[in-house]
Amino acid sequence: MLGVVIIILALLSFPIVVGLSTAGIAALIGFFLQRDADIRNAGSELVELNN
Repeated sequence: MLGVVIIILALLSFPIVVGLSTAGIAALIGFFLQRDADIRNAGSELVELNN
C-alpha cells in the first residue's frame, strides 16, 4: 500500500516539477540573452530610448 501512495504522489508532483524547472531554464536563458544584448549594444544611442 505504501508503494501505491508513493507512486501517486510522484505522478501528482511531476507536472509541478517540470513546470518549475522549465520556468527556471527560461529565466536563465533570458538573463544570458539580456546580458549578451547589453554587451553587444553598449554605447548605442538606441539603448537610452529603450528605457
